[in-house]
Amino acid sequence: CFTILTPQSNGVRCWSIVEDLKKLNFYEKGMQLNTLKSFLRRRVRFHNHKGEYLNLVRNNWKEIFNNLRIDKSEELRGWLIDNIKGHGLKESSHFLRNVGRENLAILDRHILRCLNKLKVIDEIPKSLTKKKYLEIENRFREYGSKIGIKMDDLDLLFWSMATGRVFK
Repeated sequence: CFTILTPQSNGVRCWSIVEDLKKLNFYEKGMQLNTLKSFLRRRVRFHNHKGEYLNLVRNNWKEIFNNLRIDKSEELRGWLIDNIKGHGLKESSHFLRNVGRENLAILDRHILRCLNKLKVIDEIPKSLTKKKYLEIENRFREYGSKIGIKMDDLDLLFWSMATGRVFK
């Protein structure tokens, strides 16, 4: 739920929504789509789409959970992108990192700015195609290897430096 809510929305606010969904037993009971959309309104951007995506994830959770057994993180990320509405490369990487997978970059604007300042990338792309995302992720991984720090640790460091906090 968290990574469905976060695109173009405040992560801390999104986490409070997840906490509220837990209190409402969203997973167990579900919620009518109109009620869910109203619940999300003024709390998150694109509340109509995200409400639909949350219901889809809830309804398909068993299939999603079963596919988490896929060994290769890149393959699992591809499955998530193909099977979870609202999940692209960044959101799928974010979800997988939150559940313990490694070696996947969460390329948000904070990370891209840091990579640009360090000259790992020449410019911050206006949009991230799959090809560009994977290219930057690979450069980021190589940079981490070169300086002896795992990419996962570096992006958490970069994000915390940019935002002033360590968070999901």
